[in-house]
Amino acid sequence: MKKETYKIKGMHCASCVATIERALSKTAGVHSATVNFASESALVEFDDTKISESDLEKAVDKAGYRLISKNANTVSIKNEAGMKMPHMDMEMNSPEHNHMEMEREDQIKEMKRKLVVGGALALVVFLGSFPQWFSFVPEFLNNNWLLLVLTTPVQFWVGWQFYSGLKLLIKYRTADMNTLIAVGTLAAYLYSVAVTVFPLFFIKGGTTPAIYFDTSAIILVLILLGKYFEVLMKGRASEAIKKLIGLQPKTAKIIKNGKETEILIALVQVGDLIVVRPGERVPVDGKITEGDSEIDESMITGESMPVHKKVESAVIGSTINKFGTFTFRATKVGSDTVLSHIIKMVEEAQGSKAPIQRLADLISSYFVPAVFVVAFLTFLVWFFFGPTPAFTFALINFVAVLIIACPCALGLATPMAIMVSSGSAAVRGILIKDAASLEIANKIDTVVLDKTGTLTEGKPQLTDILVLGNEPRENILNLAASLEQRSEHPLAQAILDGAKKEKIGLYKLENFKALSGKGLEGVLEVGPQKVEVYLGNRALVSDIGLDISPYETNIAKLENEGKTVMILVVDKKIKGALAVADVLKKESIEAIKALKKNHIDVWMITGDNSRTARAIAKEVGIENIMSEVLPDKKSEKVRELQEQGKIVAMIGDGINDAPALTQANVGIAMGEGTDIAMESANITLMRGDLMLIPEVIKLSRRTMVIIKQNLFWAFFYNIAFIPVAAGVLYPFFKLLLNPIFAAIAMAFSSISVVLNSLRLKSNKL
Repeated sequence: MKKETYKIKGMHCASCVATIERALSKTAGVHSATVNFASESALVEFDDTKISESDLEKAVDKAGYRLISKNANTVSIKNEAGMKMPHMDMEMNSPEHNHMEMEREDQIKEMKRKLVVGGALALVVFLGSFPQWFSFVPEFLNNNWLLLVLTTPVQFWVGWQFYSGLKLLIKYRTADMNTLIAVGTLAAYLYSVAVTVFPLFFIKGGTTPAIYFDTSAIILVLILLGKYFEVLMKGRASEAIKKLIGLQPKTAKIIKNGKETEILIALVQVGDLIVVRPGERVPVDGKITEGDSEIDESMITGESMPVHKKVESAVIGSTINKFGTFTFRATKVGSDTVLSHIIKMVEEAQGSKAPIQRLADLISSYFVPAVFVVAFLTFLVWFFFGPTPAFTFALINFVAVLIIACPCALGLATPMAIMVSSGSAAVRGILIKDAASLEIANKIDTVVLDKTGTLTEGKPQLTDILVLGNEPRENILNLAASLEQRSEHPLAQAILDGAKKEKIGLYKLENFKALSGKGLEGVLEVGPQKVEVYLGNRALVSDIGLDISPYETNIAKLENEGKTVMILVVDKKIKGALAVADVLKKESIEAIKALKKNHIDVWMITGDNSRTARAIAKEVGIENIMSEVLPDKKSEKVRELQEQGKIVAMIGDGINDAPALTQANVGIAMGEGTDIAMESANITLMRGDLMLIPEVIKLSRRTMVIIKQNLFWAFFYNIAFIPVAAGVLYPFFKLLLNPIFAAIAMAFSSISVVLNSLRLKSNKL
C-alpha cells in the first residue's frame, strides 16, 4: 500500500468532501481516502500495483474536481553536463519552486481583481435600484436596462467560479455550496431580466414588479469577499508547513577533488562531503567528519539551547550552525531527510480526519439536497398562500433559504482546527501523525512509560565513587578507567566518560582479560611499578578470595538505588567501588507530577529486575511498576490495561517498543529514538522532552473544545436561520430575511470558524 497526499482543486464545502471521498473510495485499488476541505487535499492509501495516479486523477475529474498528481507536481533537475538526474526530481512546493504558493497567490490576485470591479458595479447597481432612498443618484442609473448591463459581468464573470455547482447538478446529479449560490443568484437575475425585457407581461393591477439585480450582484460580491478572507486565513493556518519548507537552504558547499564547489541542494548525493560555516544552515542530514560547533536545532526539536556537535555527531538538515566551521558527510538527502519526514507528517496530520469530523461530513452529504427541498417548498408555499405580490415574496424567500444554508462553516469546523493545531504542535517539537490521535489524546487516562531512554537518559553514567581503603578518590577512577580502556561493555564507556570529564590520564594496560559475567583483570604500569588490578562484581571478589562483608552496607545502599556496583581490587586489596546507573532525565520527575495533576495513572515498564525498577520508580514518583517484561511482552501489558477499559498512551523510544506503541490507543515516540519507533507511533516528541506529554494532552483538549465550538455555531447558524429565511416569522412579526443579509451572515459564519480555529496558534495551552 502506498500513502500519498494530493492537492484537490475546485472544493467549496463539506458536501464537496463527501463527493470526492465517495468517488475515490469506489475506485478499484483504493484502500482509503480522506479529503480535507481546509487544506484542500486528499490523503489516499492505494495499491500502486492495481491503480496509478492518473487513475486517481480520472476518478476525481469524473466527480467534477481536479486532483494534482505527484508527477505533475515535480520538476526535473539536470547535472552540469545537462543530463537529467533520474533521482533528482524536485517537489514543486519546495523552496526552489513553491508551485502551490504561486497558485494560491494567483488565486488571491484574481479574487482581489474581481472584488474591486464587482464591488464597484454592485454598489452602482444597489444605488440605482432604490431611487426612493438615494435621491442624489442621477436618474439615468435608475434605468432597468442599464442595471441589467452593469449586473451581467458581476453575475457571469465575478460569479463564474460558482457555476461549477450547476455542472455538478446537471452532469453528476449532486450538489454543493456552489449549486446553492448559483441557483439562488441566477433565479434573482433571470427573473429581473424577464421583468426588464417583458415588463408588460408582469404588470398586474398597474403595478410593475420589483427587480432584484442588486440582490444578485451584492450576494455574489459578499460571498466572494468571504471566500477571499477564507483563503487568506487558510494561508495563515498552514504557516507551519510553509515555514518548514522555507527553512531548507537552496545550495550546499561540497568538497570535490579537494576543491569547494557550491551546488543546488537537489544535486547533493549521499556520501558527499559538505562544509558548513558559522551562521549557515546545514543543507542535509549527515555525520560530522571534521571540526565541531554549537548548532541551533530549535526548528526541529523546539529546544532553544544550541547543541554541541563534534566528530561523529549527527547533524540535521536546515538547522543553524552558530559558531564553528565543520565538514560532514551526507547520509540522507531529498525526501529522506528529517525535515522532509516532518513536513510529510504534518501534511498528513493536517489532511487526516478526526472521528468527530465524520459526523459533520455525513450531515453535509444530506444537508444540501435537503436545503433544495426546503427552498422549493418555501417557494411553493409563498407562491400559493403568500400575500400580493406572491411571486415576489416566493422568490425572495427561495433565494434567502439557498444563500443562508451554504454549509461552508460546517465544512471548515473540524479540519481548520486540526490544521492549525497540528501546525502549532510542530512548532513546539510535537509531530502528530493523524487527527484521530489528536482527538483521542484528550481522553487518555493511563500513561505507560518505557524506562530506558524515555524516563532515563538511555546510557549508563558514572554516579558514585566509594573510597574503601587508603587510595585517593582520583586514583580509584584512574585505575578503573585504565582497566576499562579495552573493554567493549556499555558500563566501560560510562567510567571512561567520567575520567574524561575530570581530565584524568590513563595508565598503560597489559595482560587485559574480560571475565565473562564477573568483570575484568589486567596489569597497569603505574609509574615505575606494575600493579595487578581487578574490577567487577561480588563473584569476582569472592574468586580472588577477599571478604566483602566490611563494605556490604555501603555497596548494598547503592545497589538498592538501582545502580550497578563494580568493586576495584589492587594487588589483592579492596580499594574502592564505582557505581554506574542509567540516570533520570532532568524533566522526568516534573513530567510525572504534571500527569498525576491531570488525574492520569502513570505506569513504568522495563525489562530490568524488580529492585532496579523499584529504585527508579521511587526516585521519579511512580507507584505502578511492570518489571522484568520481555520486549515482545510489552504490547500484551498495554492490552491488559486496555481490557480494563483504560485509554492508554504508550511512550517509548526503541525498536522493542514498536509493538506496544502500535497497540496503545495513542503511541508517543521520543524523537531521539529509532526510526521504527517513530514510524509506529501516532505522535513523536522531537526533542524527547517528557514535559511535552502533558502539552500533547492539553493541546488535544483545547483542540476538541475549539472543534465543538465551531460545530455548535455552524449547526446552530444553519438550523436557526433556515426557518427565518423561509419566512416562519412573517405571519407573527412581519419579518423576512433579506437575501443580502443572508449572504453577509454566511460569509461571517465561515470567517468566525476560521478565526476561532486560529486561536490554537497561541503559545498558551
